[in-house]
Amino acid sequence: MKHDHAAGGAHDHAPKNFGRAFAIGVGLNLSFVVVELVFGLRAHSLALVADAGHNLSDVLGLLLAWGASALARTPPTQRRTYGLRGSSILAALFNAIFLLVSVGAIAWEAIRRFNQPAEVGGNIVIWVALVGIAINTATALMFMSWRKGDLNIRGAFLHMMADAAVSAGVVVAGFAILWTGFHWIDPVVSLAIAAVIVAGTWGLLRDSVNLALQAVPGGMELAKVKEYLAGLPNVTAVHDLHIWPMSTTETALTAHLVARSIDCDSSVLEKCCKGLRFSMSRSSLKLKITAAIWRPKASSEFRAWRTAGTPLPMPTSQVPVLKTAAFS
Repeated sequence: MKHDHAAGGAHDHAPKNFGRAFAIGVGLNLSFVVVELVFGLRAHSLALVADAGHNLSDVLGLLLAWGASALARTPPTQRRTYGLRGSSILAALFNAIFLLVSVGAIAWEAIRRFNQPAEVGGNIVIWVALVGIAINTATALMFMSWRKGDLNIRGAFLHMMADAAVSAGVVVAGFAILWTGFHWIDPVVSLAIAAVIVAGTWGLLRDSVNLALQAVPGGMELAKVKEYLAGLPNVTAVHDLHIWPMSTTETALTAHLVARSIDCDSSVLEKCCKGLRFSMSRSSLKLKITAAIWRPKASSEFRAWRTAGTPLPMPTSQVPVLKTAAFS
């Protein structure tokens, strides 16, 4: 895990709105679903019909990711103090499930087609699939820049890339059928496409489940964060360290630090707060920190809260707070 403990430095932040990209992607793919289904039925191509079904699931996935992206920007309320940031995690999880369900449908129909082979029109299949490659690749490129910084966007990106792969497989099947005349190639290619989609979806499913269960986000190591905090001047112990995702792009941290002497002041606190900067994949997340210092009878302790966007509340009623400060 890469650490950057400097106070300065440039950091990337996920764009607030992918609305235009989602709108274009939904419009293009919904139109293509109709075209692909019509020509797939005319050509008796299972691969083409399967691709249409997969595209339809992608439209639903894009709509889900789009809605979650909008909900994630909802301001906090007294009941939902973090707003609806967590909706992006749920959207990523549901997108992974949608992909796996569509793969199951493709595999089932391919197996059935082995027992009931049908003549496939190779020329129609090739031309329609080539259009699909262009549409899905263009849509995927709109989400490519933030596929590693936002799991929700990654789900949308994987949907589009999976569609492009399916369409490419359909083209291969079309040429193979024209060249050999073997129509069983169509379901074989469908099964191969299904296997590729499963392989690409597994990582999304694993990561989204981990985030939904509030596991430490990928790219962060609890032990190294604790090691850094324990190495700060005057710090003798680190307790109650927790790191969890608030959304697919935001991470929260709480830690209870025990200082060596009662001379711990805001400069030490500032060093702690400004040093808590860790990278996630290729996107460095610079998170706001709210912190407080107090002095109980035996030792000087301070608790630092780090969140993205909204500071966590400080339980000041439990201890006599001497100073509260916010650093970023």
